[in-house]
Amino acid sequence: MERIAVLTSGGDSPGMNAAIRAVAKASFFNGKECVGVMRGFEGLLEGDFITLTRGHVGGIIHRGGTILKTARSERFMTPEGQALALEQMRKAGIEGLVVIGGDGSFHGGKALHDLGFPVIGVPGTIDNDVAGTDETIGFDTAVNTALEAVRRLRDTASSHDRMFIVEVMGRHAGFLALEIAVATGAEYVVVPELPLSIGNLCQKLRLSHKAKKAHTLIILAEGVMSASEMKGKLQDTGGYDARITVLGHIQRGGSPTSFDVTLASRMGAYAAESLFIGKSGCMVGNLNHRMVLSDLERAWSETKSLSPELLGLIDKLN
Repeated sequence: MERIAVLTSGGDSPGMNAAIRAVAKASFFNGKECVGVMRGFEGLLEGDFITLTRGHVGGIIHRGGTILKTARSERFMTPEGQALALEQMRKAGIEGLVVIGGDGSFHGGKALHDLGFPVIGVPGTIDNDVAGTDETIGFDTAVNTALEAVRRLRDTASSHDRMFIVEVMGRHAGFLALEIAVATGAEYVVVPELPLSIGNLCQKLRLSHKAKKAHTLIILAEGVMSASEMKGKLQDTGGYDARITVLGHIQRGGSPTSFDVTLASRMGAYAAESLFIGKSGCMVGNLNHRMVLSDLERAWSETKSLSPELLGLIDKLN
């Protein structure tokens, strides 16, 4: 295998550029060529390729987003689209592909693998909901971005005897919300994985205010409901002046943390080198601080669970 390609797909996450750089530089180190695919699987269908050089990947390690851009492609998920993608890669002399993204992106990679084309996945998503790895690229940065914002909210909440409902990303998974709640010392966390009792929450708010607690923070994963919906459901806030804040896409942007840069660099290099030794249909994971390979299907067939320890800490410490 002398020429591989790398693409980013789905939602962007901080650290994707570091992963692209690592795939390219591992290729150069092994005497191989690396091609960047623009705009994910959509660019793959259109043959939108650029042969990467050291100049292309120089100075990108700390940049957020992705220099290759990202897009979703309905066309690719058809048999005709996949056949066209294979044709485009073969015409360009591409012999293997690294897909950086979440489980949706890995479905696309698995389709190519099933057609006989070598593919390795690298998990890049701020949601951290991909099984087979302890952390995904971008998760740590997203937590730290939210942490800074919520700490500022706590200052004003304490000054005005307020309750803030902070809506964070996480449509189907509460990893972000839970980590942010623990790191900010929030009193309550609401996640998709656990049932919510509005009555119990109202009772806790009453007890909290009665105990003269100056402020209250609720961290809410967007997949449960919106912050405005929750405010409407909380008919009794226990006496707190309720306000809402939606962090939104700010959580995806910005320079990656040192943890995410290091994780992305390790994963990108490991993915490229795995292709060179003949591996395919796998995703790279970081388990117990070691790089490992798992079947791509693991990303969506296995449910990744929230930490019972962190869930318990919310109640113990507040």
